[in-house]
Amino acid sequence: MSGDLLRLYGTTERAPESTVLVAGDLRVDLQDGNLRTLRFRGHEVLRAVAFLVRDKDWGTCSATITDLVVEQAGDAFFVAYRARYTAPSGANLDCVLSISGTVDGVTFKADCVSDADFETARAGFVVLHPVVGLAGQPVAVRHGDGSVETARWPDEIEPWQPFKDIAAITHRVAPGIEATTTFGGDVFEMEDQRNWTDGSYKTYVRPLALPWPYCIAENAPFSQSVAVELQVNADAKPAGEASAAITLRLMPTMLAFPEIGVGLRPECLADELSTAGVLKTVGARHLIAHFDPDAGHGLEALQGYAEIAEQSGLKVTLELAVPCKRPLDEALAEAAALVRKAGLTLDTVFTCPSVDRQSTPPGSVWPDCPPMEDVYATVRAAFPGVRLGGGMMSYFTELNRKRVPGDLIDYVSHCTNPIVHAADDLSVMQTFEALRYVVRSTRAIYGDTPYRIGPSTIAMRQNPYGTSTKENFSGARIPMANIDPRHNGQFGAAWTLAYAATVASAGLEVLTLSTLAGPFGLVAGEGEATAAGDLRPLAFVLARLGALAGEAVVAVETSRPDAVLGLATRDRLLLANITPEAQNVSLPENPRRVSLIGAESADLPKADGKLTLPPYGCVDVVR
Repeated sequence: MSGDLLRLYGTTERAPESTVLVAGDLRVDLQDGNLRTLRFRGHEVLRAVAFLVRDKDWGTCSATITDLVVEQAGDAFFVAYRARYTAPSGANLDCVLSISGTVDGVTFKADCVSDADFETARAGFVVLHPVVGLAGQPVAVRHGDGSVETARWPDEIEPWQPFKDIAAITHRVAPGIEATTTFGGDVFEMEDQRNWTDGSYKTYVRPLALPWPYCIAENAPFSQSVAVELQVNADAKPAGEASAAITLRLMPTMLAFPEIGVGLRPECLADELSTAGVLKTVGARHLIAHFDPDAGHGLEALQGYAEIAEQSGLKVTLELAVPCKRPLDEALAEAAALVRKAGLTLDTVFTCPSVDRQSTPPGSVWPDCPPMEDVYATVRAAFPGVRLGGGMMSYFTELNRKRVPGDLIDYVSHCTNPIVHAADDLSVMQTFEALRYVVRSTRAIYGDTPYRIGPSTIAMRQNPYGTSTKENFSGARIPMANIDPRHNGQFGAAWTLAYAATVASAGLEVLTLSTLAGPFGLVAGEGEATAAGDLRPLAFVLARLGALAGEAVVAVETSRPDAVLGLATRDRLLLANITPEAQNVSLPENPRRVSLIGAESADLPKADGKLTLPPYGCVDVVR
């Protein structure tokens, strides 16, 4: 069994177990003391209700749970426990929590006190409303003064909080079913979590306009609560049963599939030089070479990039963090001189002010930075004749909040990361619900401007929300981690293919979903399911994607996008199972060949157009 876990997830650590709580037609999962996937008659009401504590860098403080009591009787359930959250400083926040559920709803309460001054970016309840079925639909928000705002859930992704000073939210779950979520104990507001590719709207405690991190004083108790009440009409119907087989709908487009890029990082240069031959194997066309003078990157890194480019014949994009503490012309002239001295030929240069890699949350002061018009003009002068890309080295969040002048650049680019807020398997795979809105919102902002994404990886390359990413020596599933073991397993392959499937119809120029070496890379290290030095599972997915570059995209719509995602061209269909269970798929036509994507590329049986995808399996269907 441990071998199966390592193969699928890159780790033998098991995912947290859940307990199903039931009260009549209401069902919810209890996981690590919090509630996941609250459903009524099969309809998703809320994605989560959780009491969370963040450290000063927005990392999650895990809870030590004791005295857990879980009771279910008839049409009710009750949960009680104690939780201790420990800050990096050693201070402890001790909480007594209780959850009660009936056929009419759920109430979650917390009473907390700290044994010392506790530094935190946030401590309190978070409620996640789903996006699917809600985006663009009516919602009523009751504020602290009792007034009610009638509005709609954001459709395009809101850069700032769509609702503030929230006392209650009422929304339609399904025809005949409404839910009112009431918040107590502090001031709550909402952010559009699709900015970070979370598949949810998040209502959280403590406005971001207030200073953070802040201190919970020693022996200063506080209490909070969240209550969900359901209003059900007699004609409310249960959700439809899932069909026996997932069906597909194929829709030709006029768009071309993007070329595949691979990232390069100075700290991995030795391994990158020794594995450069892999680039041809995966069909990559571009090298995205990171260069940050403020981080000490210099001539040696550029010379290494030049050697890899010469070996591979790939085009090079210099991902240049522009220093803002020196005169622009001086800093950029120096960078350009180093590029020439290294003998590095550039296809494009992608620029982002160094200070903009850190997030500027609502209410915060924007860091000193020259106007983007000046930045772009100076870059063009330093690198004449080279295409210029602009946007953010970090995530869509930062691009949405600081929108660069699209008319001054040759393409726009950003990255995404699926473990900013949550790192469990389900949450990571649910990010594709939000990713489709990310590319749609980017297109709404920048129109037909050429568009690139990446490097986007499961692990976090850089933390825009704190001083550093989180160390992950044990290979656990933790938010904001600098290493994520699932990158190494079949999970990582499915995530990579599902990502490409989600953005296939966005008309991208280049898509980058890995680096060459290291924890974000194509080649396995020691202690993985794949032998050290061999290709990780996701590399075989990228090889299939690389072979499709320039071909006309056929969009694939599946009847269960929460389970299977896919993309197609005229001759091929690629499918990814994004769940830990086997999924049955009904193909639109009887294919000539079906094979698992991996080192063995084993053929799968196909009978009357029916196909079974193994857990996190990726398949190549020759049409």
